[in-house]
Amino acid sequence: MQNTAVKKKKKDVIIEINEAWCKGCAICVELCPEDVLAMEKGKVKVVNLEACTACGFCELRCPDFAIVVIDKGKLSKQDE
Repeated sequence: MQNTAVKKKKKDVIIEINEAWCKGCAICVELCPEDVLAMEKGKVKVVNLEACTACGFCELRCPDFAIVVIDKGKLSKQDE
């Protein structure tokens, strides 16, 4: 019997936050299913980027357009 290991490639995700636009409503923090974001001094911060699945809920629901989620894996596939 062969022992086969399956490697999961870590997602290459970038989360850009425009702090000047963030008004601290915390909608993004509440919607994030992986607890990637947290509030710090009234502004959103990335606290666990490794857990991000690039679902985009935070970007989609931010009323101030202060968050951009970039999935570098999707970008490189589009370039091919």
